[in-house]
Amino acid sequence: MNKYVTGAVIRRLREEKKMTQEELAEKIFVSSKTVSKWETGAGFPDISLLESLAGALGISVIELLNGEDVRNRNCSSNMAKCKFYICPV
Repeated sequence: MNKYVTGAVIRRLREEKKMTQEELAEKIFVSSKTVSKWETGAGFPDISLLESLAGALGISVIELLNGEDVRNRNCSSNMAKCKFYICPV
């Protein structure tokens, strides 16, 4: 986990949502200086803030920490091709 990558992710997602640092800070109840510190890599969000930060940015905590989108690779499924096992007991 790289604090610079996570800071860049926070900034990119904040800008995609057209939020200022102040608006993001208000949503998660921290100061705008704190958000700035995270984005520049001078600090790291407290673990208690990760869930609310991820929610404000519209991603999961895993995506926030990884720095990349987690995508479902199962594009389609066909129930007719699925095989189910039914236990006889």
